[in-house]
Amino acid sequence: MNFLACDLGGTKVLIAIYEEVNKNSSPKLIAKERYLSAEWDSIYEITRDFLENKCKNKYFPKIACFGIAGPIEKNNAKITNLNWEVSELKLRNYFHFEKVELINDFAVLIFGIKYLENNQFKTLQNNPSNINKSESYHTIVGAGTGLGISRGIISSTKVIVLPSEGGHIEFAPKTQEEWELKQWLKNALNIERVSYERIISGEGLSNIAKWKFAKDNIIDHPFNYLIKEAEESNIVKKSLAGRICKLAKEGDPLMSEIEKLWFDAYSSFIGDLALHELCMGGLWIAGGTAPKHFKNFISDSFLKQFSNKGRLKDIVKTIPIRIILDEEFGLHSAACRAKMLLSNQ
Repeated sequence: MNFLACDLGGTKVLIAIYEEVNKNSSPKLIAKERYLSAEWDSIYEITRDFLENKCKNKYFPKIACFGIAGPIEKNNAKITNLNWEVSELKLRNYFHFEKVELINDFAVLIFGIKYLENNQFKTLQNNPSNINKSESYHTIVGAGTGLGISRGIISSTKVIVLPSEGGHIEFAPKTQEEWELKQWLKNALNIERVSYERIISGEGLSNIAKWKFAKDNIIDHPFNYLIKEAEESNIVKKSLAGRICKLAKEGDPLMSEIEKLWFDAYSSFIGDLALHELCMGGLWIAGGTAPKHFKNFISDSFLKQFSNKGRLKDIVKTIPIRIILDEEFGLHSAACRAKMLLSNQ
């Protein structure tokens, strides 16, 4: 039996049909399509177009899993940064699915770990006890548009997802520079507390740049004009983080300094998360920034910040760290969950 998987985000939608080869292997891709969310009015239109126009002469899927970028309540979802609502019941009725599941786009990632192929990830740190990645407690962290955390228990027979909003705990500065950044953000955003997501995300990288330019009164750098443009244009605003990384890669010293501050905070946070979760099955780094910053993650600087935990540094050194390089891991994970629904897991 074929099944459908979808990774539904505010910017793009990835939708595909898979088939099960056997119970222990990764789902086999049959057909896939990418849609720009802004060009469509609903996920129902996208699903209909995909099934009717892109999947001719294919077996119709009876099971579907939709990874949704937004909160889900009572089998209904609202898409963050997109004026869409998604109903599990409507999807089932419109397309005659036997089973449909809506799940948060970050929570669904736990289901993908069990079926990861070796080319989809790299190991940054091994656990000397060699605990198998499919046999215990795992945590996934990922900086992208926001800062997501997903946790779960994986065994040979089932996967249990444990909800988390850990990206919204309060940012704890380690240096005088980070303290100044936090105080500036409170004033600039008129907020009482600063979460880690305000620092460690695409928006966080932009926040650090804005603080740096305001702090040092930098006027003549071309990026200063982009900051001003972003106040009037949402498109420019969303592009700021990418511009910072691009300029840093090209050797701009100021952008490199901003990127380093962001990455040091991210590395330290991942180490704190490792202590908090003690995820001996593995701590997985995912999200849109993971493959883009792969060189940073394999550097000595990352492990230094990660393991700088005082008396408990030896504990975090025993936790395996793996970075997910598959940019379509969300779709892969939704497919893995749909595969499990075939067996009522």
